[in-house]
Amino acid sequence: MPIRRLPETIVNRIAAGEVIERPAAAVKELVENALDAGARRIDIAIRDGGRTYIAVEDDGVGMTRADLALAIERHATSKLPDDDLTHISTLGFRGEALPSIGAVARLTLASRPPDAAEGWALTVEGGHVGAAQPASRPAGTRVEVRDLFFATPARLKFLKTERTETEHVEDAVARLALAHPEVAFTLTAYGKRLLDLPAGQATLGEEDDGLAPGLAQRIAAVLGREAAADAMKVLAEREGLRLTGLAGLPVASRATARHQYLFVNGRPVRDRLLGGAVRGAYQDVLARDRHPVVALFLAMDPVLVDVNVHPAKAEVRFRDPGLVRGLIVSALRHALAASGHRPAATATGAALGAFRPGGGGGGWQGHGTTVPRGLAEAAARYFAPPGGAALPGLDAPPGAPRMAGHADAPGDGAVALPAEYPLGAARAQLHDTYIVAETADGLVIVDQHAAHERIVYERMKASLAGGGVARQGLLMPEVVELEPAAVTRLVARAGELAELGLSVEGFGAGAVLVREAPALLGNADVAGLVRDLADELVAYDGSQALRERLEDVCATLACHGSVRAGRRLSAAEMDALLREMERTPNAGQCNHGRPTFVVLGRGDIERLFGRR
Repeated sequence: MPIRRLPETIVNRIAAGEVIERPAAAVKELVENALDAGARRIDIAIRDGGRTYIAVEDDGVGMTRADLALAIERHATSKLPDDDLTHISTLGFRGEALPSIGAVARLTLASRPPDAAEGWALTVEGGHVGAAQPASRPAGTRVEVRDLFFATPARLKFLKTERTETEHVEDAVARLALAHPEVAFTLTAYGKRLLDLPAGQATLGEEDDGLAPGLAQRIAAVLGREAAADAMKVLAEREGLRLTGLAGLPVASRATARHQYLFVNGRPVRDRLLGGAVRGAYQDVLARDRHPVVALFLAMDPVLVDVNVHPAKAEVRFRDPGLVRGLIVSALRHALAASGHRPAATATGAALGAFRPGGGGGGWQGHGTTVPRGLAEAAARYFAPPGGAALPGLDAPPGAPRMAGHADAPGDGAVALPAEYPLGAARAQLHDTYIVAETADGLVIVDQHAAHERIVYERMKASLAGGGVARQGLLMPEVVELEPAAVTRLVARAGELAELGLSVEGFGAGAVLVREAPALLGNADVAGLVRDLADELVAYDGSQALRERLEDVCATLACHGSVRAGRRLSAAEMDALLREMERTPNAGQCNHGRPTFVVLGRGDIERLFGRR
């Protein structure tokens, strides 16, 4: 068959498949056009998830009759005045959105510049352009899209339910709204207002925080006030790159990465490099199946980033990806470290709900744990007796506050709480698992296993960075029986395990002999530790050093070496644990992202009893 040129309408429909994948993509392109036109208010309405109707109206600069005719031609744009693809400062620049939509739907454009006496309207149906007609309308532009994909019915079969497509539209609008808090947005679907975001106003001190005016309110409106309350401000600069935004506390994580909003020069992107940098920053404070909530804005010279990578403009390429990744990882880790012992509002709120009669729900739902409810039912076990073996690596600091009510406390009660002890003084142990501490303005409930796990983990990382983890010989070498394949894996990594403080050697075809264990672990379950490590090594590539998986191995070691739930602690041990938490980075969550403590302020407690 001879080669021939395809008809223009077919060419446009093929190209439209790359740009307009679903209704949300059409909405995104139209809203980006409105933003590039300088709009300060954008109203979006959809029906049937955007299949049958989309309308986007703005108050931007508008278009003349001649502009309308050019706007529906492929690769016609006003956004590259110098034809320079290395300095792109607008969201759109390819000139493909309107022709692509017009090729697969029934498109109507109506627009009027502010200084024009009348507006004009133009229709495009399946690629066929109608004549321009005068139109009475306010300044700005209105775009209506009806029967999306009527000209390419095969694409309709791949669309999801109305609710799913509506959620995609809402997400696309929310991302653009986050990037432009100075613009008001509304989104209407199902006959109701899904988004109503007024233009943000700078709050007192917001400029000093380095955030864009109104960004804090916009983030709270889009992500929810609770998510915004459980977030840390991020502000960092390096070699011409500037990173700002909010990053969620680890204990406020989500099951999916849907709530990660990443922007480059005001453009929402879904970039693997940026997503990987976020995962890397949170890798040792979150479980693998949990994802932090972030809204991060990366600004740089346009010449340092290529946005002309994909027709949808959701992917970018950086001139120096290592610099970008390093900035994000270091900024997020600095914010996590600076958050100190800040509790999550979600966990505190869940705890308060659990105390209220008839309330409670399920408490804070994290990775395999729930904040305890009904603490009052354990009143008979409020006071822990003295004695018991000391926790590995912890000593009661000199001058630590004594605790009233304990058998080894002085009879005249507790001393005043020093201000330098933000986690207060231990007063009780519940169910041999939770420590109750009194602070200057309330109380703290600590999960002793989660807290000690974080302490051991951070100490192991510091020891490894300092030249190796200290080992201690076992009084009796322990023989751990395993399947032959697991023995082979462990023996092959014996040298690297030795750097981590664990000495293993083969002991026949189905067992290994453990002679030494990390000193920080104390009296750990060595057999369980070795079995868990053997299972984890299955996931490691043969070329991967254990040092590259440091967070995984150390987390496993720390979990086995930390004090377990159900262990009765003495007063001195509990206070030593609290003091060590105050000195430990990321002590607000364990290695799996669970909260290590919950704070109830005096005001919270008084509200529980109706005193305020």
